[in-house]
Amino acid sequence: MKTTTYFVLGPTASGKSKFALSLASKLNGEIINADSMQIYSELSILTARPTINDQKKINHHLYGFVKGNIRFNAQKWCEEASKIINYLVDKKINPIIVGGTGLYIESLINGIVSIPSIPEKVKIKSDKLISKIGRENFFNLVKELDSEAMKNISPNDIHRIRRIWEVNFFTKKKFSDWKKNKNKKLVNLKDYKILLFLPERNKNYKRVDHRSHVMVQNGAIEEVKNLLKLNYNNSLPIMKAHGVPEIQSYLKNEVSIEECISKIQQVTRNYVKRQHTWWRSSNLSIFKKFDQFPDEIDLKSINLD
Repeated sequence: MKTTTYFVLGPTASGKSKFALSLASKLNGEIINADSMQIYSELSILTARPTINDQKKINHHLYGFVKGNIRFNAQKWCEEASKIINYLVDKKINPIIVGGTGLYIESLINGIVSIPSIPEKVKIKSDKLISKIGRENFFNLVKELDSEAMKNISPNDIHRIRRIWEVNFFTKKKFSDWKKNKNKKLVNLKDYKILLFLPERNKNYKRVDHRSHVMVQNGAIEEVKNLLKLNYNNSLPIMKAHGVPEIQSYLKNEVSIEECISKIQQVTRNYVKRQHTWWRSSNLSIFKKFDQFPDEIDLKSINLD
């Protein structure tokens, strides 16, 4: 029996997880997480991790399996995802990869350039530099260092801008020069299909706003309290997950609960906007693209052949 790897992709708060669950039930599949924040064990509410009940219905992989004091990246995710894909394909089970982290998906499909691992002290240095000179000046600085790598990068894409600076600083070689090396594919995806959901953005924003309220009602503040007890360095990715800095400000009595929720909604809407832009400009081969939310589509009506 031939297996197919399915990708269920789109912006946050669009309802991908439930759709992936239905798809897995229909196709004898198992679900693999491709969300860069859902990998962390300490955050389940703020990252909208699938419920324990949903995870019991269908096997889920790469959810909450990394401690927050570890920096995870696209290469590490590709390595873990590749192992699971190969295992499932051997078992004649269809891998269903669900998430919104475009870099993970692009790296898995197109391969990645092997770049030396960046030490923690360099990542902390870049974080301090941004705090000192500001995002705009940092953007201009990195543009001067490596204009080629910065060509199509938005000033708001701070993660990629930091990456370019860190590689340049640590290796003394431009990121764009590293990228000229041949990509290494960690898995051979012989047959894959991308289902991309890009619903109307303002409707997506409304879902974000509603979900932010629900997260706080469901215990997000207690979740962040527990995270802060671990005394992780603020430069770590988990400490910048949407909702963590905002709730941290609330716990310090710097903002009211209403302001806290409003700020969570704003940063998440900004992220949704970037995701829409990223996916619309992606060169990946899309099998089917939808302008609706997954829960507005009858799975039976989709021809997957």
